Amino acid sequence: MSTLPGLVIGVADLLRHPASRRHITVEVRTPAIEVGDAAVPDGATVVVDGDLESLSDTIVVHATARAPWRAVCRRCLGPAEGELVASLTEVFSGRGYEGDDGEEVHPIKGDAIDLGPSVHDALALELPLAPLCREDCAGLCPTCGADLNAGACDCRTESIDPRWAALDVLRETPGGVGEVGRFDPGPAAR
Repeated sequence: MSTLPGLVIGVADLLRHPASRRHITVEVRTPAIEVGDAAVPDGATVVVDGDLESLSDTIVVHATARAPWRAVCRRCLGPAEGELVASLTEVFSGRGYEGDDGEEVHPIKGDAIDLGPSVHDALALELPLAPLCREDCAGLCPTCGADLNAGACDCRTESIDPRWAALDVLRETPGGVGEVGRFDPGPAAR
């Protein structure tokens, strides 16, 4: 399991004083976290801010992790970036039992807990699967490939339903049956 270094937190004081709390704010550098084309860059700063609560030999962590992300925009193929905000609630126990309803309980090793794997996984789950440089990204022209965010291209924008394409021959016949706007049913219909 991947982990973030520097997120091993000493909890001896909390284990000695049940029903106590401590606030933490930790900044660490992360190795790259990648999902698809999106990633938290290698060496980016991850800020973990939260509370540790002691319940006899159990520590409950409620925290928020923040980190920058970068990717390639799925519409225009330009750079996309933003900030991830991942909330996590984790339970650590010295007994190593499984929690109610099968929830995962992490071990307390010595007098410390390792938030690294939990923060890594929370950030990975928040990475966008279809990143955009901005919500209203216009993308690329499907015909010429021009970036439509920079301006319109000179391509024909009329879309033709391929199911009706065979009838375009009638439209292109000058003065004939297919001339647009004219229909002559013939002498039998008059």
